[in-house]
Amino acid sequence: MSQTFKALVLEKTESGQTASFKQLTVNDLMDGDTVVRVTHSTLNYKDGLAVSGRAPIARKYPMIAGIDLAGVVESTTSAHVKAGDSVILNGWGASESHFGGYAEQARVKGEWLVPLPKAFSAAEAMAIGTAGYTSMLSVMALEDLRVAPTSGPALVTGAAGGVGSVAVALLKTLGYTVIASTGRPEEADYLKGLGASEIVPRAELSGEPRALNKERWAGAIDSVGSKTLANVLSMTKYGGAVAACGLAQGMDLPGSVAPFILRGITLTGIDSVMCPRPRRLAAWERLARDMDKAKLAAMTVHAGLSDVPRLAPEILAGKVRGRVVVDIAK
Repeated sequence: MSQTFKALVLEKTESGQTASFKQLTVNDLMDGDTVVRVTHSTLNYKDGLAVSGRAPIARKYPMIAGIDLAGVVESTTSAHVKAGDSVILNGWGASESHFGGYAEQARVKGEWLVPLPKAFSAAEAMAIGTAGYTSMLSVMALEDLRVAPTSGPALVTGAAGGVGSVAVALLKTLGYTVIASTGRPEEADYLKGLGASEIVPRAELSGEPRALNKERWAGAIDSVGSKTLANVLSMTKYGGAVAACGLAQGMDLPGSVAPFILRGITLTGIDSVMCPRPRRLAAWERLARDMDKAKLAAMTVHAGLSDVPRLAPEILAGKVRGRVVVDIAK
């Protein structure tokens, strides 16, 4: 274990927030029973908000950013892991209330860590990251609500983003007919390559919602929120379900109770941050089984930790397609 290591640290200033690289020691880290040598992280929409300071993600300062990490356990007193284990961490307050994954070392609770599935390398696991893990939780929620491939098409909003890209690929692999909504028409071929059968322009779903519209899909995974989610609900088939997992358009929901009481649909919320460990393990087991690695590679770009400050505003502006793997050593 090196005496000092590099970390991307968020600090509060009179004018807002700064994000800069610093050299730290393990003694600078927050309390935890497990030290992990971090090899990879990723860039999610939430990371973009945190690093740019566009939203109050960090609840205390200084804070090491990064809601995901993959690496190897260096030392531990936890019963959940042992030294030498390859592990993943998603959420649990990383980058919010606990130092996150944009550092060469992390000290966390062993119970937060999930074993790296044998099907994936650390880089592949971070190509999935919280975005892809959230997609899997969303798919599982639709399955639990009996939305099957035979029920009808499944919609994915924000389809060219991280959550959306993985969701499209997963749903296609599982046999669903996938409708992808995006504001980037130039990504149509990319989305069809991942498995989308139909592309819906974002404008069709982002305008003023009606209480009910023509039924178009049996299920949906929405990472956008606001008017888009309200419109998605209004077009969901009788008895269908929508998994809400994001707020790219906004946190509001200017909709109607009509889809719920006239069509019997279900709106289910997806929380990836505090999701119980058994559900996390189940999600990663499903990802190891159902994630098409060729499609994962097609949606992934690679960057170094030094690139994160530059990429943070780009993901917020919708300029980042698919998934970004962050190599911590670069």
